[in-house]
Amino acid sequence: MLNRKFTLGFFPTPLEAMENLSKKYPDYNLFIKRDDNSGLASGGNKVRKLQYFIYDALDKGYDTILTAGAQQSNHCRQTAAACAKVGLQCNLLLGGEKPINYNGNLLLSHLLGANIHFTGDNRKGENLESIKVELESQNKKVYVVPYGGSNLIGAYGFVDAVKELKEQLSTMNLKMDYIFFASSSGGTQAGLKLGVDLYGLDIKLMPISIDKLGYGDITLDEAVLELLFEGQKALSIQKSYSINDATLIRGYDSQGYGVVTSNEKHAIKELAHSEGVLLDPVYTGRAFYGMLDHLKNKELRKNSNVLFWHTGGLPANFYYSKEFM
Repeated sequence: MLNRKFTLGFFPTPLEAMENLSKKYPDYNLFIKRDDNSGLASGGNKVRKLQYFIYDALDKGYDTILTAGAQQSNHCRQTAAACAKVGLQCNLLLGGEKPINYNGNLLLSHLLGANIHFTGDNRKGENLESIKVELESQNKKVYVVPYGGSNLIGAYGFVDAVKELKEQLSTMNLKMDYIFFASSSGGTQAGLKLGVDLYGLDIKLMPISIDKLGYGDITLDEAVLELLFEGQKALSIQKSYSINDATLIRGYDSQGYGVVTSNEKHAIKELAHSEGVLLDPVYTGRAFYGMLDHLKNKELRKNSNVLFWHTGGLPANFYYSKEFM
């Protein structure tokens, strides 16, 4: 099942040492995994998930993709690009009201040809079923990609990513002790955990929570655990999972989703000035600040190798540009 993917990106993405930043935190050796260089409309981690969704949709004869997110959704921008590449119609349900001017990811989704439906307070796909029925009444065969691409099919993208990482580490004669990354809809987190266990890597995952909200009546931790249960059976992983395997690192999300604070601004400028690498204000900026905070407070083992998984998101900087002026 892990080979049932349609090639959409540039892989493997680079694994680089952050030499300048490591000098600022001499107790640690810092590295970065550059999924912002994955290709497909400025890159990002969602390409990995979309390779599995697009394969599944084409294999089953669908002609239309339907998914949802916030107006500055990286997932929606890359879904629009994937659909353009393979010739599928793309419909996006985006939270909020239609703005006068499009910017950032919203502008790119529009340029990539997506049909955009604005859904007010609903940004997590609450309207997916009603729009699906409407499209099917127009004789469309509609394939629904869940919010954030976060079901087991999407998680396979990051199981596969761990295999890629393992091969890179072997080539570079490296061992990673920690991986920091942004976790918002859960698929990336679940895929990384399943991959680490499937391929036998001794790495502690450090998922930084981006969004305080869960899915209706369940928390994001519980949603991740459900994916781990599904993946354990599908991949025959010899491990029993508990909520401890799915718990996010909280405290950096207190201001809520998409609210840019001094923390995110500091993190973005720190990496840009130190390594010439750009983060985004919503996901990677928040997650990178969480990593810096752990380094500053020496909460990790001394002399450990620490990897930041850069999940992309560059276009959102243009939407939030006033925050940095």
